[in-house]
Amino acid sequence: MCLAVPAKVLEIENAIGKVEIAGVSREVSMMLLPEAKPGDFVLVHAGFAMQIVDEKDAEETNALLAEMKGAPRTVGAIEESVSHG
Repeated sequence: MCLAVPAKVLEIENAIGKVEIAGVSREVSMMLLPEAKPGDFVLVHAGFAMQIVDEKDAEETNALLAEMKGAPRTVGAIEESVSHG
């Protein structure tokens, strides 16, 4: 099983993107997503940005990953803030 993690695109230069994953920035290949731009959220797997996702999906995925590591449940709070915002 493979897992792609959400990341926020900070900058892109020559098909190499600088992204932020859980507070850590790293470089990934953007060659599979030439339409991506800074500010987008993307799923990253094995050093490649694979898919653009919306911010809500990225936040939910990050919350679920945190829960898997023992954090308190927060996914419900994300859904409520989106529906009221």
